[in-house]
Amino acid sequence: MTMADDLSHTSFDRTPQPDPGTQPGTPAVDGGCHAPREQMVAAARAAGQGELLDRFTADYPVGPHDQPQSMCPAFGSLRVGLRMKRVASVLSGSACCVYGLTFTSHFYGARRSVGYVPFNSETLVTGKLFEDIREAVFQLADPAQYDAVVVTNLCVPSASGVPLRLLPKEIDGVRIVGIDVPGFGVPTHAEAKDVISGAMLAYARDEAESGPVQAPAVARPGLPSVTLLGEMFPADPMGIAALLAPMGLAAGPVVPVREWRELYGALDCAAVAAIHPFYTSSIRVFEAAGRPIVGSAPVGVEGTHAWLAAIGAACGIDPAAIAAAQNAVIPAIQAALAARPIKGRITVSGYEGSELLVARLLIESGAEVPYVGSACPRTAWSGADLDWLVARGVEVRFRASLEQDLAAVDLYQPDLAIGTTPVVQHAKQAGRPGLYFTNLISARPLMGAAGAGSLAQVVNGAMAGADRMSAMRSFFEGVGEGETAGVWSDMPVLRPQFRAKFAKQMAAAAKAEEAVGT
Repeated sequence: MTMADDLSHTSFDRTPQPDPGTQPGTPAVDGGCHAPREQMVAAARAAGQGELLDRFTADYPVGPHDQPQSMCPAFGSLRVGLRMKRVASVLSGSACCVYGLTFTSHFYGARRSVGYVPFNSETLVTGKLFEDIREAVFQLADPAQYDAVVVTNLCVPSASGVPLRLLPKEIDGVRIVGIDVPGFGVPTHAEAKDVISGAMLAYARDEAESGPVQAPAVARPGLPSVTLLGEMFPADPMGIAALLAPMGLAAGPVVPVREWRELYGALDCAAVAAIHPFYTSSIRVFEAAGRPIVGSAPVGVEGTHAWLAAIGAACGIDPAAIAAAQNAVIPAIQAALAARPIKGRITVSGYEGSELLVARLLIESGAEVPYVGSACPRTAWSGADLDWLVARGVEVRFRASLEQDLAAVDLYQPDLAIGTTPVVQHAKQAGRPGLYFTNLISARPLMGAAGAGSLAQVVNGAMAGADRMSAMRSFFEGVGEGETAGVWSDMPVLRPQFRAKFAKQMAAAAKAEEAVGT
């Protein structure tokens, strides 16, 4: 394994372990991580991963695009692990994938090394890769440094059936958690956060059922708590805590957690608020523990009113106390929205999972929102937000593809396009303002009185810059775009006949290869 130091040649004196089942003799995937999705899925099923794939299909159903259109999904689970105290993260996958994930993680502020267990075709087909992974976790499992080691199979090891389930459950008190996060099974990085959270919650639940567990680092209030499911702006949990207090409830841990012991507090709750409703694996663990799940979130006037009622009902709170909680906060939200109105047509798209919540807040702020696209799936817990938006004439697309998001910008001609990088780029190329959802929208509170009006400054500021966008477009008029972009002494000549010729050759080669395979 490679990490901060080169540990790949260290040997260990250990007792023999059982044969790792289907792994020895498993064929390597032709084409590696660049193989077509169908080939990866077929290889995974042949390697005994059928149950895993069926679970992914049920938890994370695909949409019009059968592979991620954003970043590698494993970035989501890796980021969760790197944010946790006393947790080591180890990747098993193609070197190019590990490089990209490590680079992106450090670009976003990770301050820890990422473990990597390299492999080649020989170690993959002989089962040596599994032994190398096992050796790595034995080396890392130092209880003085770690509470847990998370090992993640990327596409090729997942397709080849590397059996992380056969790793020891714990070594010297250090928990070993193995997860598979292949791009052909987990559609978005947001859902990969659920993969790791669900695996950790299941492990922690088994621990809690087996006996006493470690107490939380911060003393818990002596009140029933509501676990908050889904990443959110750091101020939002505090705002939610203030909303819950009049009902005699406290805000519990936020899942994904930042420390292992928080998992026990998350499980020991009166109800779970599925702020991000696509955490299907985590919800399954909470439901198995008998915890009620409440969808939506306290955004805007109507969202906050309905959410407090649903949380209160789930926790068995007296209706008078629920009404008191609603009356305590609704006037402040109304005042904040009235003080910071938003006027204009806005399309919303993204892959964070909070797109519907943002759209609700924009509409209550006075904006017209004709379209909302989310790369995440529709679930039973997204129904309240979906119904609210559809009742107001909003086109809502779950598992929206980039092509659908771009088409919405062209169709609705918004004053502002909120979305992913290519959506923002598309809008700006047309002389239309755009805001990147992740960095400029998710980086603000959305819940309660603090969330009301929080989007007004950045949204109104962007729409006010429409004239600047038009001026920039006029300034660069004539420099071309795509293949003709730039300043040329002679205008480039496009030769579509060459493309057509090579496209035919590639199609013929693909047919010939398919014929050989059959």
